[in-house]
Amino acid sequence: MAFSGIGLLSIPYALSQGGWLSLAIFVTIAVICYYTGLLLQRCIDASPLVSTYPDIGALAFGQRGRLAVALFMYLELFLVAVDFLILEGDNLEKLFPAASGVQVGALHVGGRQAFALAAALVVLPTTWFSSLSVLAYVAAAGALASVVLVAAVLWVAVFDGVGFHERGRLVHWAGMPSAMSLYSFCFSGHAVFPMIYTGMKDRKKFPMMLFICFTLSTLSYALMGIIGYLMYGDALESQVTLNLPSGKVSSKVAIYTTLVNPLTKYALVVAPIAEAVEDELGLRVAAAKGRPLLLRVAVRTALVAATATVALAVPFFGDVVSLTGALLSCSATMLLPCLCYLRVRAKMIVRPSEKMYRLETAVCTAIIVVGATIVGLGTYSSVKQIVRKL
Repeated sequence: MAFSGIGLLSIPYALSQGGWLSLAIFVTIAVICYYTGLLLQRCIDASPLVSTYPDIGALAFGQRGRLAVALFMYLELFLVAVDFLILEGDNLEKLFPAASGVQVGALHVGGRQAFALAAALVVLPTTWFSSLSVLAYVAAAGALASVVLVAAVLWVAVFDGVGFHERGRLVHWAGMPSAMSLYSFCFSGHAVFPMIYTGMKDRKKFPMMLFICFTLSTLSYALMGIIGYLMYGDALESQVTLNLPSGKVSSKVAIYTTLVNPLTKYALVVAPIAEAVEDELGLRVAAAKGRPLLLRVAVRTALVAATATVALAVPFFGDVVSLTGALLSCSATMLLPCLCYLRVRAKMIVRPSEKMYRLETAVCTAIIVVGATIVGLGTYSSVKQIVRKL
């Protein structure tokens, strides 16, 4: 949800990996993530001191819980920033296939990697701003961009001659771990749920707001996945835009829409990581006292350089997104909410009825088992693919 641009691009590929029956798993993951979002709400309601996801970890498991939740959050955001740069490189190469790359000293950087590096240089200045309010408004247009992206791909199928001629497979067990990982990534937004909830004027509307968001996201993802799979079947690339016919106006609209999203969202994604590092170094306090901001700029530049280095070294979009979804998104959306809630519930003064207590315990246990399965199988599968391609 928080990274819907990437999710929309990869959902057709995910469906091709798991087959039509994997849509049932997709819907199941959506329902689970909606429920665990409500569990986070209950954890926040248990203490007036809780306002962020790491605060929930601290409430449940103390300082170790805070560190564990923060680690998963920041690693996920880091890999999403890497995904953004890989995405930029792939789609720019699609637009300009004749580009041969650049020569950096004795090192030749290929076209795709050169475009990713150029994207890093473009987003670098946006990370230096201490206030991201302007970018936040621009990034809010992501919902509109998602609609444009789906419409452009649909236009390619209906009016540009591609059509819906592929039947696809009913089920593909070998690709199911990858499919589950990518599906989990689509609904990774739990890190921001506490901040949204605590910032609402009427908190009673949070469950309905969350339900509407998940419903719309699930429908848009499913529509894009079905359209893409019927268009290209098992020949789908990790991003559906890479399959679109070159030279068509609708294809260019889809690709340009894809390119703009990461450029506007990159600074917002890396900001929490940068702020955490700056807090540890005492740089934000120094900035508040009017001291030079050079070190803050250096921290953020180093962070961009780190994401660019990983993007150049591991330029495999589908596998990196799959790894992010399996190891980090699934942990943050399934495992941690359930574990934290079960621990926090034991400390509540007002506890559920005995029947509800047992039902919640059974549901949370089942979700933990499902989450652990996706984490294990998905992480192994994605790491294996990355190592094989290196």
